[in-house]
Amino acid sequence: MKSDIEIAQEATLKPIKEIAEKVGLTEDDLELYGKYKAKIDWPAIQRLEQKTEGKLILVTSINPTPAGEGKSTVTIGLADALNQLGKKTVIALREPSLGPVMGIKGGAAGGGKAQVLPMEEINLHFTGDMHAITTANNALSALIDNHIHQGNQLNIDARRVIWKRVVDLNDRALRNVIIGLGGPIQGVPREDGFDITVASEIMAILCLATDLKDLKARLSRIVIGYTFDRTPVTVADLNVEGALTLLLKDALKPNLVQTIEGTPAFVHGGPFANIAHGCNSIMATKMALKLGDYTVTEAGFGADLGAEKFLDIKVPTLGKTPDAIVIVATIRALKMHGGVAKDQLAEENISAVAHGFANLDRHIKNMRRYGVPVVVAINEFATDTEAEREILEEKCRESGVNVQRASVWEHGGAGGLDLAKAVVETIQESTPDFQPLYETDASIEEKTQTIVTQIYGGAAVQFTQKAKNQIATFVKEGWDKLPICMAKTQYSFSDDPQKLGAPEGFTLTIREFIPKLGSGFIVALTGDVMTMPGLPKKPAALNMDVDEQGNAIGLF
Repeated sequence: MKSDIEIAQEATLKPIKEIAEKVGLTEDDLELYGKYKAKIDWPAIQRLEQKTEGKLILVTSINPTPAGEGKSTVTIGLADALNQLGKKTVIALREPSLGPVMGIKGGAAGGGKAQVLPMEEINLHFTGDMHAITTANNALSALIDNHIHQGNQLNIDARRVIWKRVVDLNDRALRNVIIGLGGPIQGVPREDGFDITVASEIMAILCLATDLKDLKARLSRIVIGYTFDRTPVTVADLNVEGALTLLLKDALKPNLVQTIEGTPAFVHGGPFANIAHGCNSIMATKMALKLGDYTVTEAGFGADLGAEKFLDIKVPTLGKTPDAIVIVATIRALKMHGGVAKDQLAEENISAVAHGFANLDRHIKNMRRYGVPVVVAINEFATDTEAEREILEEKCRESGVNVQRASVWEHGGAGGLDLAKAVVETIQESTPDFQPLYETDASIEEKTQTIVTQIYGGAAVQFTQKAKNQIATFVKEGWDKLPICMAKTQYSFSDDPQKLGAPEGFTLTIREFIPKLGSGFIVALTGDVMTMPGLPKKPAALNMDVDEQGNAIGLF
């Protein structure tokens, strides 16, 4: 069996100019990054603003497991299938982070015959967006410490600087550091730390900004810390929002690439869904909506994280609600949610599939709660048995949801035709009546409680004393009307990654809040979710190499 990288390298790419022509873009609309990648220039973006938008399909999944779900693969395969049906379809995906690529999770360019290309470039440095975000984030850190060193006119309390440095790698040794050592000319010593780049608020801001003016305004609102009298200090107080915007002006432009089958794909922005909002950029999604009759996009991790945040955080800014939601599930993953160990997944276990269906069923009910029609995609694996597939289909029919099998990893778009037909039929026969999960004027406690009880299935929320004190501060500052962005394990509905399936009656603890005024939400930290992941004992980087012609080896 060929690896993903081998399949990708055997594909014949079309010049990106030809891909652009499929959706009405000209060479003058592009900023070329070689022959197969391009950014969309500002005149084209502005010209398309008045164009009618197409239908929006959101792809999400059950809670992820080590068995794999293949959400990006299904997203890409579904779009290829829609194009095979004669539907003008464009994809909007997140950019991969080097942390997971070099670590354990892998890339985010799909798999098998359902990939976006050039796969190795997308998974590595791509067009430099991640580096631009890293540079802007760390430029702000340098400017903060320089301000403190040069007299500290804003009276910033170095003990209460909440802005961290970032690097786009998993490096646990950088989670907590001491900076400014070595004497007076080296700066003011203080505690600091590093997050992974995709956890930076600047990443979230880039993905929620609607244009350069909005980007600059959002950057100006970033809270970097507090003064000695506990007054918040923002980027606007430092007067550096212009410099940060300058560093990000090109990164804000959406990136255009293609699938193996030549479907246009915008791959742009990539905040993690367990520590941020987990969706690709507003700019890319809007571009896809303007250029295609159908846009297929995805949200990170399971529907309890990525989809909830797409619907409650991204949709209000996007101004467009999904016309259908596709929930991806696999027999293998459902067996794990049903209690089967990873090394026993190849054995038929119908009862485990039936038991694990509780996880999928809760996601179905959660997504329907928003008033959007749902379709379930069974992403097929070679180890699935017919009996296991049939019991899953039976369970889905009992829940009244349309369910279709998809074999896009093996067959590309042809393996997703039944799914594509079902999605089109669902959209044509349904009229979404979108209902947000909570009202924006609800209190922080009420919004958090709603997410935990109505999406996660929990019974109550417990706030640490630190979190309670922060709520009081946020209310005083007028920040309490912002939506809540839960930082939670992706593996469980609860804050305990070991509680698979569909746990109920648990109490979820909020240990800390982080104001993200530029992003326009408040992050609620639960469990032991890390904003700087670590590498596994055997990171994926150990398998990677390059040949004498510069071709990637071992990249999945």
